[in-house]
Amino acid sequence: MGNVLVYVENSETGVAPIAFELLGAARRLAAGLGGEVEALVAAGATAELAPALGAADVILRMEHPALSPYLPEAHVAALTEAIRSRDPQVVLVGNTSAGIDVAAGAAAATQRPLVAYCTGLAVDGEAVVAHSQVYGGKLVATTRTEGPGVFTVVAGAFPGAEGQSGGKAAEATLAAPATLGSLHTRFIAATAPSGGIDIGRADRLVSVGRGIGGPENLELAQELAAALGAELGASRPVVDSGWLPKARQVGKSGMTVKPKLYVAVGISGAPEHLEGMREAELILAVNSDANAPIFEVAHFGSTCDLFDLLPALTERLQAS
Repeated sequence: MGNVLVYVENSETGVAPIAFELLGAARRLAAGLGGEVEALVAAGATAELAPALGAADVILRMEHPALSPYLPEAHVAALTEAIRSRDPQVVLVGNTSAGIDVAAGAAAATQRPLVAYCTGLAVDGEAVVAHSQVYGGKLVATTRTEGPGVFTVVAGAFPGAEGQSGGKAAEATLAAPATLGSLHTRFIAATAPSGGIDIGRADRLVSVGRGIGGPENLELAQELAAALGAELGASRPVVDSGWLPKARQVGKSGMTVKPKLYVAVGISGAPEHLEGMREAELILAVNSDANAPIFEVAHFGSTCDLFDLLPALTERLQAS
């Protein structure tokens, strides 16, 4: 029987959304392995975080002042302790900035293989088969892990709705390792991203691709975004060209977004871009190429010239 341990990333705002995606994936894997889902909550205080983790069979609460705010060394020690004491077959960690730190450190400390950038996980007998992105999503590597392993999962790979409930939600206390009292690093300060842009939290997004022509035409999309009360996003070519900052990039090498409304303007739909926005509730695509891949995921689409359509849409919205 193989249990699945989920590292629950959290901050002062609560449980990170990717934790629910991991819990949903964990429930699928645990069913195939005949085990249970355990969720590790490591923080300065865990009482407010645990109730949200109803998809876990066991919620492991580890509290220590060194665990808040986030410090890589501290959280590596926490996850390492959980792996050693609980001995799960599968450990799931989000493929985030923090998760990459924690997963790599804990895998090395426990001498377990690390499979990173996972977009798919399945059980085959007693093994776990993973599909991982290579070269920014241009290739997919398939691996088979026979024994215990650590896997980092790309945001958006699994639906978060499946990780909201379904577990026993029993709680247990896990003692913090003594090493937390003698760390070699300490937290000094946190610096917010320049401009405070977080398109991952936007309910509405208007994203532009190379079809916009050049930076001189961005105003058309900006006006539409303003009329919709939306943030402005971009595909990788637009960011690589320097037309918009990296913080606005949608896709596997940028941000994975799940807005209520996603308007793709002049975006052809490269695989890495589609993987970053396909979970949006409503997708509208504008592209003069009727064969553009973006139309494969769009709910509604138009092949009109965007330079005619965007001003007309903006005018109609402003008039309403």
